[in-house]
Amino acid sequence: MKRLLSSSSALFWGLQAAFLNPVLALLLVSLFGATPLEVGWVLMVYNASGFIASLIVPAYADRHRNYLGPMLVCGILTFALVCALALTTSLPIVVIALVVLGGPAGVGSSLLFADLKHSGAGPRSVVNARAVVSFAWVAGPPLATIIMGALGNRSILPVLAVVAVFNVATALLTIARERRHPVSLTPRGSADDDHRQVPRRALIAIVAGFVALQATNNAAVAIMSLFVTDRLGLPLLWSGVALGVSALLEIPALLTIGRLVQRVSSFALIASGCIAGIVYYAAMALVTGPIALVALQVLNAWFFGVVAGIGLTLFQQIIRRPGVASGLFTNTRRVGAIISGPIIGLGATTAMGYQGVFVICAALTVVALVLVEFARRGARRTPDAAEPVEETAR
Repeated sequence: MKRLLSSSSALFWGLQAAFLNPVLALLLVSLFGATPLEVGWVLMVYNASGFIASLIVPAYADRHRNYLGPMLVCGILTFALVCALALTTSLPIVVIALVVLGGPAGVGSSLLFADLKHSGAGPRSVVNARAVVSFAWVAGPPLATIIMGALGNRSILPVLAVVAVFNVATALLTIARERRHPVSLTPRGSADDDHRQVPRRALIAIVAGFVALQATNNAAVAIMSLFVTDRLGLPLLWSGVALGVSALLEIPALLTIGRLVQRVSSFALIASGCIAGIVYYAAMALVTGPIALVALQVLNAWFFGVVAGIGLTLFQQIIRRPGVASGLFTNTRRVGAIISGPIIGLGATTAMGYQGVFVICAALTVVALVLVEFARRGARRTPDAAEPVEETAR
């Protein structure tokens, strides 16, 4: 029952983001008359709200050792957000709703992984739950576009409301189950290297490394359509094929990682992901045809599977507070998305054009690998003298 509830929660929280985030700009334009400039700043303040919420809400949950209550509130906020979007045509009201309701609502997924850790789930369970979220992202965007294409853009709102109801229901069921079976203060089933202490400099290196890795992934995904059409001269369809294949392969990659994580150290797996990423980006800078483009997505799937799966479990291992750990990891992706803009701008202005973006991504992945190796050696040299990361995260 516990595994079913956690998998269901991962699916519906994944669907919430997969339904809303890719079509939010379209909704702002088609339903609320936003201009391209307005879309940009609305998305900026919405993401800023999510960034702040990802710091505050998980920290509150850690202090009270209660993740399901705030997760339930996030589900209710999602439903309230959908109601606000459905009942108004005013863009300023929509902006207020996105900032006040949407930003905090998006923290639900982080709280899910924090509760898994708090309830004693090992790294394999966490990675497997992350694989369910990846499945939601494979199915969600195409399904959303099909619904909107057939029934109109506004039709996605009742679908989001249903997803929010399921998020509330799974949270309530999990709360009821944990009241019958209280969580031990000493979680069982954790890996041997859980709660390792690392010095502050090692933590900074890990965070910086993952920001760089997330930035490269964001940049590569953002320019894929332009790279395929402008540099390779292929139909736009091949961009969707490449990204779809990568997303599909990410699921078995995560399941494989989940089996390996108990036998192979987190740092070794991260190194393997970085190497795969370096090879992928370097090869993409040289690719000339569709077959190589699609074949290289095997490397991309392993790379991002490691970043998404092992990154989350590593943060939970080095930070004792599960909420702060999950929230901090989520924010590495948010900051990486911001940094991806200058990466694209700089790479696209080189003589190589969009292939230059992949060259910069390869170089940044090398830097990330060096940072993670520095953190590994620092943690190994001073495991006992290290300052607990939970104190530095406050």
